[in-house]
Amino acid sequence: MTATSDLGVHQLASPDLLRSAFRHHAAGVAVITARGETGPVGFTATSLTSVSAEPPMLSFGISGGSSCWPAVSAADHVGIHILGERQRELAATFARSGADRFAAPTSWREGPEGVPVLDDVLVWLVCRVVALVPAADNRIVLAEVAGGDTTGTGRPLLYHQGRFTGLRD
Repeated sequence: MTATSDLGVHQLASPDLLRSAFRHHAAGVAVITARGETGPVGFTATSLTSVSAEPPMLSFGISGGSSCWPAVSAADHVGIHILGERQRELAATFARSGADRFAAPTSWREGPEGVPVLDDVLVWLVCRVVALVPAADNRIVLAEVAGGDTTGTGRPLLYHQGRFTGLRD
């Protein structure tokens, strides 16, 4: 399949085309956590999306090959953490394969429903998983918000052009 614009620019549809397109899309940065059989798991996500206000529901994507997938797929509840611009290193830690994500300097505690809750984030939510939807080699997780805290302060962390950044005035 070829995408064609009125300007006559053609580019073959491919994973590279999609990656290139989304490098231009600034996205908020979140860390998703869950309680695993051998301890907490978590990963950085830029796919967090509001789905519904009534009931309060959100979604995020996760690779079926992710080391976190077994714990997330078995979890009744997950933690959603919206990061602030001062948390670039935290985002990088949870994005890094093989990292001990919950070791110091990561500050966290066990929250409602046993979900790992990160400290000092802009927002944390505990959500009940309601559906796991296959999407190619990924899964879309639909989750209903059960509770949380939105009193964190600061500006959001963004992911744009392949790096973590903040808002500019």
